[in-house]
Amino acid sequence: MRARLIAVGERMPGWVAEGFAEYRKRLSHELPLELIELRPGARGKGRDDARAILDEGAAMLAAIPRDTHVIALDGRGKSWSSEELAAQLGQWRMAGRDLAFLIGGPDGHAPDVLARAEQRWSLGPLTLPHMLVRLVLAEQLYRATTIAAGHPYHRA
Repeated sequence: MRARLIAVGERMPGWVAEGFAEYRKRLSHELPLELIELRPGARGKGRDDARAILDEGAAMLAAIPRDTHVIALDGRGKSWSSEELAAQLGQWRMAGRDLAFLIGGPDGHAPDVLARAEQRWSLGPLTLPHMLVRLVLAEQLYRATTIAAGHPYHRA
């Protein structure tokens, strides 16, 4: 099983890129994680924000490989503890499909993207910068793999 993180936005700050790269390396054997960055839709004066959301959504849907289990990061989604995420990971493994985690743009996901998602995952009630969500997601996937493996990384 492989995982893809498909995210709107380019050029992570250096400290986020370094942290993401570290967890990506740690995950390389248990859950290889690929990052796909999508250009944000055009926003600003005289621009249509709704069109930007739809453009981002179309690009995101095009980046999802066939027969992939899709999980949209969404504030209205279900929150999982680290242990629950480890259990989810076990279920996903049993299904035998690759995974795609989706992080939308500044205005969230297009309706078509949410319709395509088989699950919605909320990292909690806080609003986080989307670039930071990448790092948190990678760390939590690593934590879930260590919980499943009985590794002492998770000490809760």
